[in-house]
Amino acid sequence: MLKGYCGKVLRVNLSTRATSVENLKEDEVKILLGGRGIAAKYYYDEIGPGVDELGPDNKIFFMTGPLTGTPLVSTTKFQLATKSPETRMYLCSNCGGDFGPQLKQAGFDGLIIEGKAAELTWLSLKDGALEFHDARPWKGYTSVKTLGALREAFGEKKAGAMSIGPAGERLVRMSYINVDDRAFGRGGPGAVMGSKNLKGIIVKGSGDISLADAEKVAAIRKAAVVELKTSRANHTKFGTPQYVEPLNTLGCMPTRNFQTAYFEDCDKVDAHEMVAHYVKKNYACYRCTVACGKMCEVTEGPYKGAHARTEFETVGLLGPDCGISDFAAIVKGNQLCDELGIDTMSAGNAVALTMELFEKGLITKQDTMGIDARFGNPDALLGIIELIAARQGIGDLLAEGMYGVKKARPEWKRFILDVKGMPFAAYDPRGFTGNGLTNGTSNRGACHNVGGWTIRAELQSGKYDRYALEGKAALVKAAQDSRAYVDSIGMCTVVRGAFGFSEAPTGEVLEAVTGYAFTPKLMEIAQRIYCLERVILNREGIRRRDDLLPERITKETLPSGPTKGRILTDAMYDVMLKDYYGLRGWDADGVVTEETKSKWGLKELLA
Repeated sequence: MLKGYCGKVLRVNLSTRATSVENLKEDEVKILLGGRGIAAKYYYDEIGPGVDELGPDNKIFFMTGPLTGTPLVSTTKFQLATKSPETRMYLCSNCGGDFGPQLKQAGFDGLIIEGKAAELTWLSLKDGALEFHDARPWKGYTSVKTLGALREAFGEKKAGAMSIGPAGERLVRMSYINVDDRAFGRGGPGAVMGSKNLKGIIVKGSGDISLADAEKVAAIRKAAVVELKTSRANHTKFGTPQYVEPLNTLGCMPTRNFQTAYFEDCDKVDAHEMVAHYVKKNYACYRCTVACGKMCEVTEGPYKGAHARTEFETVGLLGPDCGISDFAAIVKGNQLCDELGIDTMSAGNAVALTMELFEKGLITKQDTMGIDARFGNPDALLGIIELIAARQGIGDLLAEGMYGVKKARPEWKRFILDVKGMPFAAYDPRGFTGNGLTNGTSNRGACHNVGGWTIRAELQSGKYDRYALEGKAALVKAAQDSRAYVDSIGMCTVVRGAFGFSEAPTGEVLEAVTGYAFTPKLMEIAQRIYCLERVILNREGIRRRDDLLPERITKETLPSGPTKGRILTDAMYDVMLKDYYGLRGWDADGVVTEETKSKWGLKELLA
């Protein structure tokens, strides 16, 4: 096996309590890299289209990459693949924390969870030894409390741990997996763990990760640390909330359930407000020198004592999208989601939808259990989140995700912002067209990361007309492809530029770690991964109709703000989508052609 890999995958069957170790295939690693690519291959092989996402036949594939846990900067990342409870289709998710590095140091590139435990269970893995434990006393614990209980019971404070909260236990379809206070957030993987009666997993490893050229790895790391001090200075100072102010100024900030794209009280919830009044300390992930995490704490007022690591997407969707101008309430809402085990992004969309329905008289206080669910009401924000986690009132329907809401109440479709059941991130594509294509063609449903983060290119670089249609397909495709390989190597995207990981990859770090010439092949590998995922989606019934944008974006013109009068119509979107399908080698209905499968070696790989 190449250096940087352990060459082993641990498989755990919760039903039988059997474990087995299987070899990672070097020929597959060379064409899929690791992480997201290898996880997608396992998913293709083992999760058929008829599998119930909340049934015992669903599986969770946790996969690291060749850089995960190595002595570079922020080698914290690992990947998850499962069938999503939220979207009812393939899900890939990327996460930091110590779990991935500890799994590698325990001797495994991956961990596969299958079956269903008879009772609520937690797992411990120390080097090569896995044990099953009774988690019934922890039933109802918050995800945060469970992490503490795992470490106390295991006796290893520096272990990597993951857990679910009460929302996951109740199979809330937007529930997340808390990983060392980071998250596999989108798509509801916490509900998959809940459906398997799996409350948490903890792992500690003592092994070394082999390197092809340790001296060169050390030299590359040293140079990257110096470069990151300058290139990521704003991340260190402001974290990801640095984007709140510019996105709003440009008229791209979703406000009051995307009814507008400019929030008049943005200065009360932007990064300057956060740093001035709420940041207690910076947080750094595994071996990271940037420390972009902002640990916020409320020191006064009704939410005194609330604390959370608050990111841009959380601010945008719990804040302006719900009309909330109280940063303290956003921190409290973030903390509440973390404890209950709910994705803040899906929660923000669900709350905003509820508020619009309430203001339009389509639901009443009887539905909201007495909550005055108007935009701008902080107590309504917190109360609706609690209803979702408890599956009470309107929260029981919202807990089924936007896919479930539309199925139960199709007349509400025009108020729902999602693609393939995944709610939008905190960007309004009527303000920059490429973001519309990002949402439509993302392989896990509407997503700014998997779909291709075009914010800097379209809004900040000056290289693109943000309202243009031509050229956006190539831009989005390149962003998607670079993200596909970065998700597969095991390094955080914030630091990747310092190592030459871009749409035109350079550098020698992968060669120094693995001893194999990956770098010239990265974009080829990335396109193979993206098309493999689309083959999975095609098998699950996904076609062009599923890549279309919600009615609010295509049929409603922005009524005010810097982007007043802007819209991204179906006809406009179709121009980009046709270009995109052509570049990908998919047919007019969004199906990967046989020629394209052959081009990327998928016929042989999936035979």
